[in-house]
Amino acid sequence: MRRALGALSLLAVGAVAYVAVLSPTDEPRDEPYIIGIGAELMAQQAPQQVPQQAPQIDRGMFDDPRGPRLRDPRDTAGKFPFYWTRAIYSGWGGRRGWGGGTWAVDFPKSDQQFLIVIKRLMHLNAYDWENPVSLDDPALRRFPLIYMLEVGGMYMSDEEVEGLRGYMDAGGFVIVDDFWGQDEWEVFEFNFRRMYPDKQIVDISLDHPLYSAYYTIDHVEMTPAIGNTIQRTECYGCVTQVKGVYDDDGNLMMVINFNTDLGDAWEWAEDPRYPLETSTYAYEMGANMIVYAMSH
Repeated sequence: MRRALGALSLLAVGAVAYVAVLSPTDEPRDEPYIIGIGAELMAQQAPQQVPQQAPQIDRGMFDDPRGPRLRDPRDTAGKFPFYWTRAIYSGWGGRRGWGGGTWAVDFPKSDQQFLIVIKRLMHLNAYDWENPVSLDDPALRRFPLIYMLEVGGMYMSDEEVEGLRGYMDAGGFVIVDDFWGQDEWEVFEFNFRRMYPDKQIVDISLDHPLYSAYYTIDHVEMTPAIGNTIQRTECYGCVTQVKGVYDDDGNLMMVINFNTDLGDAWEWAEDPRYPLETSTYAYEMGANMIVYAMSH
């Protein structure tokens, strides 16, 4: 019901905006037009009226509302209260470069679209653009939350292991997403154990505050890739799981979204081929993870 009302509200707002732009009069008629006998003849004999000029539409309303890109967000951390920061790591597809490596899957559209929507949903004062930072870059600690995906293709360098461990030990919060099946899990856990040989990875049950940090989430949804919306899963028998890692004081420091692809749901939410219920879940989960991370 909540989602249906939200959709109706959007339709209503769109309808109001459409009428406001296109209607040539300020006040609508309360009653329909009634044409009496002879009205057609009288209209033909009436003086010709000068046609009304078509309403002018302010093209500025269609301009990109996002602010300017910063030359290097790492040098200006703190200018905005929040940056959606993507981790750059080494892996099978190469380490660096904007076009290579599994770290760059869905980049930058997923990050940009996520920010546009999440800022409207949460009234979040955030930097409008993507913000990728390498795990071995000292600037990583300037950003309290980072997003890592496709970690089934990860192979961190020793410097990246040290950088990510130091980041998490200092209070940084990590969101992991978009890896599927036992083989990719083992790759992720191998890299994780290089940082924390003894820390447990545990399930985050639905009674955890994470699921009520902003939206109330009562189930875990499998969010598929755009090309897999019918079958949804990318591995036989896979079940979506949300797992976590806690620090020594019992604070959640990492959320692991396994057998699911939140990033594709963020990236393709506007596409009619993508299921509404899964994109809704993905944005709600994204909002909750941000609020939880920034408030705990």
